[in-house]
Amino acid sequence: MVLAISFLEAPLKFRAPGVTTVIGLGIGRLVFRALNVAELVLGVLVIVGVVLAGVPLGPAVTVAVLVALLIVQLAVVRPVLNRRSDRVLAGEDPPRSRAHLVYIGLEGAKVVALVVLGVLLLA
Repeated sequence: MVLAISFLEAPLKFRAPGVTTVIGLGIGRLVFRALNVAELVLGVLVIVGVVLAGVPLGPAVTVAVLVALLIVQLAVVRPVLNRRSDRVLAGEDPPRSRAHLVYIGLEGAKVVALVVLGVLLLA
């Protein structure tokens, strides 16, 4: 989901004919809200599974890293991005924000952590 939405859908939607910045932001907010809800639900399920299954330390730490990355995204970066997109949707032209790059970096870190988790669980 992270790869499909963050690295495929998000940049491509702005290249579609007729999609303005306002429409793209509106769609993006809905899509990322849904992604984050799905990530939270899956995160809780994985945490429960780790606890109940007695998963070894390596995968457990990787899950903790994933949860921490998600919390930073939701509690720190998303509010900044939402404030900026609110301004754009209201017709303003605010300066570019580095928060978007931070969010992308966190998404990349989540992808790496998910791969590491998969490898550790299959080993």
